[in-house]
Amino acid sequence: MPSEQPQATLSVTTTEVLVPTLVEKSNGDIVYGLKQKDFIVEDDGVPQKIRVQEEMDTAPVALVVAVELGGASVLEFDKLAKLGPLLDLFLADPTSRVALVGFDSTQHLIQDFTHSGDAVDQQLKNLDPGDGAAATLDAISYCVNLLQSQPKSFRRVLLLISEERDHGSKHTKITGLIKQIGESDVLVLSVSFSPLTAEFAHDVKDSGDDRTMNMVSALVALVQAFRKNVTKEIATMSGGEYTTFTGDKKFETRVVNAAKHMRNRYLITFSPSNPTPGLHTIRVRTSEDYRARIVARANYWLGSGL
Repeated sequence: MPSEQPQATLSVTTTEVLVPTLVEKSNGDIVYGLKQKDFIVEDDGVPQKIRVQEEMDTAPVALVVAVELGGASVLEFDKLAKLGPLLDLFLADPTSRVALVGFDSTQHLIQDFTHSGDAVDQQLKNLDPGDGAAATLDAISYCVNLLQSQPKSFRRVLLLISEERDHGSKHTKITGLIKQIGESDVLVLSVSFSPLTAEFAHDVKDSGDDRTMNMVSALVALVQAFRKNVTKEIATMSGGEYTTFTGDKKFETRVVNAAKHMRNRYLITFSPSNPTPGLHTIRVRTSEDYRARIVARANYWLGSGL
């Protein structure tokens, strides 16, 4: 099915930054009941005045499932065929919707937005192998545009299932994608497969101690990281999560956890005290030691072009 790039304008017209934040104990339990006073958010090392939404993330979801069709992905089609029923975990709200995008050297809108998980399930069971490429950068950019066309009241989520590296993107530069993700409110959940032994990347973020570097240095470091593993870095940057899998059961567990964690995020917002255009680095921590891991947005982009 031919794909057309959705027409959407990705620009930040206000200085309000959304920081979805997951606080999880080592046993997997979510830490509930935290208030504004319990969080500290730093923008390039400077503490910010924040607001914390009273309820967890309860908005309807606009979900794009992006699956790699090219490269070695054909070896994973049997697992993708079992993904359909799991999507109901994302679509609990009756107004939520899901679209399916496949990609190799280009993007294919296989199923436009629908509330029917069954429709997507049928498509996932009948995927056709693509060419030898995996243009992941192009696909992510396409999917972000697709999500930005959805109502602003929806929680926009990209579930990306692919190899870790880009192979063949021609239209999207890394710096351009960093800017695009940094200006959007799309939450990226990456479930990656690799020829190497897969391990659950439980600590998807660093401690934040080295995040006071200047904007240029931070951008250079992020570009280098994107080249090594775009799926991990795009998830971390957006405040989502990155996991890997090797077997069927692990794949299903990863998707179930991604759906659970998506809903159990605190929604923190702030207006930057230093509205300098460019890449900003965020660090979120709690005022008390809850012995929990914190998964939060790592970067955002403010202002005009590169």
